[in-house]
Amino acid sequence: MYIFLEISASHANKLVTFIMTPGLLSLCINMTVHIIFLYMFYVLHRHSRARKYEAEVQMCRLEVSAVDFSDYHPLKAITVTDSKARRGGRKGSTSSSSSSSSSVVLDPLSSMLDGSDPLSLFAAVNTMVLTELGRKRREKEEEVGSDFEPWSSKRGEILSRFTTTEKLSINLFMGSDKSKASSPSSAVSEKVRTRLEELDDLEEGSQRELLNLSQQDYVNRIEELNQSLKEAWGSDQKVKALKIVIQCSKLLSDTSVIQFYPSKFVLITDILDTFGGLVYDRIWSMCADPHPLPESFSADDVNDTAKETCLNWFFKIASIRELVPRLYVEAALLKCNRFLTKSGIQETLQRLTAMIRGIGDPLVAVYARAYLCRVGMEVAPHLKDSLNKNFFDLLATFRQIHGESVQNQLAQQRVEIPIYLTLYSPAIHWILQCVAYRAPEVLLTEMMDRCKKLGNNALLLNSVMWAFRAEFVAMRATDFIGMIKDCDEAGFPKHLLFASLGRSLSCADPPESERLSILNDAWKVITKVRSPRDYINCAEIWVEFTCRHFTKREVNTILADIIKHMTPDRAFEDAYPQLQSVIKKILPHFHDFSVLFSMEKFLPFLDMFQKDSVRVEVCKSIMEVFIKHQQEATRDPVILNALLHICKTMHDSVNALTLDDEKRSLSLLINGFIRMVSFGRDFEQQLSFCVEARATFCNLEPVIIHLIHTVNQLAMETRCVMKGNHSRKTAAFVRACAAYSFITIPSLTSIFNRLNLYLLSGEVALANQCLSQADAFLKAAVSLLPEVPRTISIEGKQRSSEPFLLDFINNFLSTLLVVPDHPEQGVLYLVRGLLNMVQDYTWEDNSDAKIRVYISALPLLAAMSQESYLYTIPKVDSNETLYGGDPKFIAEINKLCETLIGQVLDHLKGLGRDEGVRRQGSLAFSLFGCLLAHGDLRNNKLNQLAVNLWNLSHKHGFCDTRTSVRTLEYIKHQAQLADLSHLSDMTARLSLQSRT
Repeated sequence: MYIFLEISASHANKLVTFIMTPGLLSLCINMTVHIIFLYMFYVLHRHSRARKYEAEVQMCRLEVSAVDFSDYHPLKAITVTDSKARRGGRKGSTSSSSSSSSSVVLDPLSSMLDGSDPLSLFAAVNTMVLTELGRKRREKEEEVGSDFEPWSSKRGEILSRFTTTEKLSINLFMGSDKSKASSPSSAVSEKVRTRLEELDDLEEGSQRELLNLSQQDYVNRIEELNQSLKEAWGSDQKVKALKIVIQCSKLLSDTSVIQFYPSKFVLITDILDTFGGLVYDRIWSMCADPHPLPESFSADDVNDTAKETCLNWFFKIASIRELVPRLYVEAALLKCNRFLTKSGIQETLQRLTAMIRGIGDPLVAVYARAYLCRVGMEVAPHLKDSLNKNFFDLLATFRQIHGESVQNQLAQQRVEIPIYLTLYSPAIHWILQCVAYRAPEVLLTEMMDRCKKLGNNALLLNSVMWAFRAEFVAMRATDFIGMIKDCDEAGFPKHLLFASLGRSLSCADPPESERLSILNDAWKVITKVRSPRDYINCAEIWVEFTCRHFTKREVNTILADIIKHMTPDRAFEDAYPQLQSVIKKILPHFHDFSVLFSMEKFLPFLDMFQKDSVRVEVCKSIMEVFIKHQQEATRDPVILNALLHICKTMHDSVNALTLDDEKRSLSLLINGFIRMVSFGRDFEQQLSFCVEARATFCNLEPVIIHLIHTVNQLAMETRCVMKGNHSRKTAAFVRACAAYSFITIPSLTSIFNRLNLYLLSGEVALANQCLSQADAFLKAAVSLLPEVPRTISIEGKQRSSEPFLLDFINNFLSTLLVVPDHPEQGVLYLVRGLLNMVQDYTWEDNSDAKIRVYISALPLLAAMSQESYLYTIPKVDSNETLYGGDPKFIAEINKLCETLIGQVLDHLKGLGRDEGVRRQGSLAFSLFGCLLAHGDLRNNKLNQLAVNLWNLSHKHGFCDTRTSVRTLEYIKHQAQLADLSHLSDMTARLSLQSRT
């Protein structure tokens, strides 16, 4: 809103100067000399037109129009007209086709399927198609699904778990020079002889043994061999590639560094997988002539060339003399049997399963079975017989583990039997996983019985509980506990068996009547574990079971036991991940934090997290759960004290090196806690909490800002609860809230946060009739304006502060309308103080911000000159009441308007001399809008000035055309009103111009 009040004759010189600017003078050429000189030399009388705010609001309301329900309605059925041409019955008829119209309801489903119902259409599918779909569905069910954990997910764990510091050796095949490239004229017999020599050279070529390799060196050598395999294959050196694979497979017979064997198995089988894929893809590509094979091809679809090549590969493999490499290489090519016969894969699996029985070392044999089961699951998962036979063969040879040869080997390498048994775990876990995948319970029960017949071997029982479905294990948890008790603890500790059982019980529930006895039996064993590391690894698993099925009493007992075991010698320092896991398992089951914090041992458990980074992460996890699940505000002292301690821990972790994102994250969590604290109508207690929080969280500015907002909201709530009964006690409390904000705001580093909070707090004080406090807040904001820097940092980038400063000043001006003048200060002292600060502020070069502030101040003055204000605050007498339209008050407003308008005109004149024509047009248009909105344009001189400003804003074509057109339409619309009919003449003189 803009106001134009009286301008004295003494100010006419500025207006004359403004009119005589080159830009505006050129626009006045077409005017009559009489009008120009009247405008220049007569005293201009400007006054704001009287505003009737309620009438203007009513005019802006949307018109209500009655709806005829017989017309179109979006929920009404759509009716379309269908025109059908009738064809003539006689040949050669020249009569035109006639059309008939019929109304039909358009069904979107029917229209997509030519009028047929989609369900009916699907039901009418050919029986043969349904049969084919059923067959494919059954085949799909036999395939491995997403519920089967792939080998790739276990690979990394094995490599990181089974390591060694001992020196390793590797036999690298260096190749011989016997094989030379034959000339194109070589006879076929010569080629055959050369190939035979190459095959003999597979095991007789020159070799070099690399000794004293570290584990990393060994891994690098294996990776080099894998790369050499790919390069040899890419250069069409197929025999060399086969040599590399054979030599690598031989390494799986070596158990000289037995602790590294599982990792060696992973590395070598990677090479075998690469080789198998290369061979299969080569034969597949040979079948693409003339047409590529379908995915579900049979051996009959394979051409003779591809079959011959496939047989050639298997003949090469058959020439390998040693059992282990021959077995592994043929297993890698298992999928290629699809090219030969329909039953080739099944027969090969049975034969290879029987071949493994010839491997004497039980560790080598169990991993060979694991690899065969792996390729079997990838190629033919429906062939369960070979999987079962591998498992039963494993059971039959299990006694070899305790044989004399194995014991001598362990003694020679100084490896204890418990460590040796863990080497079997990956292989046995994988075999059992393959066997148990979608297996019927009858088979699983049979496996349990066979385990019992072996004397409940602990290693095997542990793998069974890992591999079997959690539901199967949970329903038989008592039976498994009985088997665990009967196991020999010498080779495999029982607490590891209970850990495996606990993993299953954390996923599936045992019978309710057995849960307490299960927990007691398990914890009797776990609590006796002496090693803190072994203890916490097992206890952490059973926390989930306890939280799911028992009360805080049992959980508190477990926490006490964990504290007892982990406190001596500060053992908890080496178990932070497990202790964090305990917290994360407890929190989802205790959303009632009064119950959680009433557990005697919960906070002492938190005290074990003494590493700063870990302690903060734990506190953050607790606060995240609290904010997510706490539905109602609380005043429970147990919760408040505990969470205040947790939030203080997070706050105290902040230092000069803390990243802004981390500060922001912590602040959000602490603010979430503050938001959930409520003392009801005990406002003094609420304010005391805010005082304590301010002292506790002084290093996090977002928290301090939130506290100030909370206190301001508290002051407003006090006013609402008292329903206007502003008693002395209520007034004193509101003043206390104002004092809290006034003391706290200066501690903020962001100057715009301080400005906005000064303004907000002043508005709150004003709403609560605390005029002196409101006056103090607003004066503090005005005094702070000179300190605003020209640039501020936003997300690490320096940005101009002018847009933010202008936004604040506009908000500030809108508040000043309802702020009464101080009885001991002059008229409009806050407005004058603000404008003086704006005048003295160092603005950016070539900036129009100061002038825009002056223009923005005019609406305030216009509103202040009205008999009744646009908005007021209940029980606060604004200047409209204090002055009552006093002429002296209006005169002061007029003087202030003269000064502001003079500044604007001087600035426009300066822009006309420089190259700021675009800025000149923008400001001139703003001034025109000011005249249009608030000036009394019935005054001819004022009317002519508005026209001149319009023409000046359009002279250089920088004014937005759309805005100009809409403004003209608005003026024409307003001219139709009775009291604004004088605008009609002005619209005729407003033209749209451009640079062209």
